[in-house]
Amino acid sequence: MSAPRGKAAGPFRQPKAVWAVAFACVISFMGIGLVDPILPALADSLDATPSQVSLLFSSYLIVTAVAMLFVGWVSSRIGAKRTLVTGLAVIVVFAALAGATDSINGIVGFRAGWGLGNALFIATSLAVIVASASGGFSGAIILYETALGLGIAVGPLLGGELGGISWRGPFFGVAALMAVALVATLAFVPDLPRPERVTSPLAPLKALRHRGLLTMGIMALLYNWGFFTMLGYAPYPMELDAHELGLVFTAWGLLVAAFSVFFAPRLQARYGTAPVLYANLLGLGIVMAVIAAGVTDPTTVIVAVIVSGAFIGINNTLTTQAVMLVSPVERPVASSAYGFLRFIGGGLAPYVAGKLADATDLSVPFYLGAATFLLAIPVLAGGHRLLRRAETDTGEKEPVSPTLTPVGAPATTDAPPVVVAVGAHREAAAVVDAAARLARDTRSPLDVVHVRQTAVVEEQAADTETEAEAEAAVTAHLDRLGGLGVAATGHILTGVGDHAAAGRVLARHAAEVGARTVAVGRSPRGPLTQFADGSFTSALTHAATCTVVLVDPDAEPRPLTARSLTELRSETR
Repeated sequence: MSAPRGKAAGPFRQPKAVWAVAFACVISFMGIGLVDPILPALADSLDATPSQVSLLFSSYLIVTAVAMLFVGWVSSRIGAKRTLVTGLAVIVVFAALAGATDSINGIVGFRAGWGLGNALFIATSLAVIVASASGGFSGAIILYETALGLGIAVGPLLGGELGGISWRGPFFGVAALMAVALVATLAFVPDLPRPERVTSPLAPLKALRHRGLLTMGIMALLYNWGFFTMLGYAPYPMELDAHELGLVFTAWGLLVAAFSVFFAPRLQARYGTAPVLYANLLGLGIVMAVIAAGVTDPTTVIVAVIVSGAFIGINNTLTTQAVMLVSPVERPVASSAYGFLRFIGGGLAPYVAGKLADATDLSVPFYLGAATFLLAIPVLAGGHRLLRRAETDTGEKEPVSPTLTPVGAPATTDAPPVVVAVGAHREAAAVVDAAARLARDTRSPLDVVHVRQTAVVEEQAADTETEAEAEAAVTAHLDRLGGLGVAATGHILTGVGDHAAAGRVLARHAAEVGARTVAVGRSPRGPLTQFADGSFTSALTHAATCTVVLVDPDAEPRPLTARSLTELRSETR
């Protein structure tokens, strides 16, 4: 995929609109971890049992789950910005009310309202960031992932510091910070066009009739049952104060962020989505069983919780990608259906865990959590064939990822083509024209492959451009090449999240058409990001059976090898 010449638009060279939403994302992602350090303090200050306190997770997550069914309909009627602003305003109001109340029932009720605002916000934040980005979407996605990781890691730390002053501190802190984000969003985020058609509020439920989406959703429900059992009950046996609990969950959050961004994509590229998830769910089951067996030893619980962050980071990334890989419906609808099942599991778990803990002892909820992690493995196995096919096949019976869709008429020549891969940015035409000179010199037709990527972050997925926009971009290339007398055909390569997988699909396509050469431009994403989610160019170079060259509008084509790829990455630092 190519990039603009000169200084590429990096993740931190974004308009104010992107920064405003990214700041709000940090605060939103703090929401869960922020309250963990104050759970014991809430129980002591309000004379509540752990099972009563756990309901603040249940009310928040169950309302979020139900609201996920309707946010697509709301957004399609009032627009993404208004949905985002409404969500932020609701969070500000209910977080402040939770801090002002004097009863545990009041906090539980106001957390339910907070959950409604959270659903409105998370369902639109990624799409707004992608739509507001400048110089390509890759930098904005990196910024979004950074905000996610920062929120997960800093939330418990801030919650511990504010909770050390008063249990009300984290609630008032969120209200104040979200108010700042609300003002910034109103000031800097422009009005975005509404979708051409309104999404039915029943669409997410109807989407669950598809076996693949339902299977992955149930697997996510079971996973989140175990996950939120740990979040809701692990602080009690640690026997730490709010500040110390904040430090423990900050260490946990750092592992979640690191393994989600840097390790999950590479494990997926090497072993496949399903095998990594099998091993990961087994690892989580073992960790939860260790917590259950060692529930009377605070050190055991602390270490096990921190270690679980690595498994949770991997699972959060790959579960969403698995859903999007097998889902035959639109991304927003699939996200809403998946979010509904995912948050239902997270919401029911603390309630059931509390009842079990009251009736038996504190180890039983953790053993049940371990069982749900293990039960998710055979559920996932039920959709293994669909998931494997989605990763490896390019057939057309069902939507799979990545897929190649032809655009325009095929070139009327049997000569081996030159294939050029480009993305959606301002220098794409210059890269295609440079590849056209190479095709003309070798008397070959040109095959323009436009890469249309779906960004996947946590439970959200957003298309970086519509099908119509991608087709229009390819058609514009073909029309221009026709005017230059270059025989050309076009394709759209649609992928989900994994750049390396898209590179391998392009290599397979090049082999199938007997390509003479595959041409690519410079990647704007930088070496660190390419390490994290896999390099399109590296995967293409290693999988291609023909020569891969780097084309630059101002320089001669340059063959790419493993060594030259390393040199190229050093140039982009």
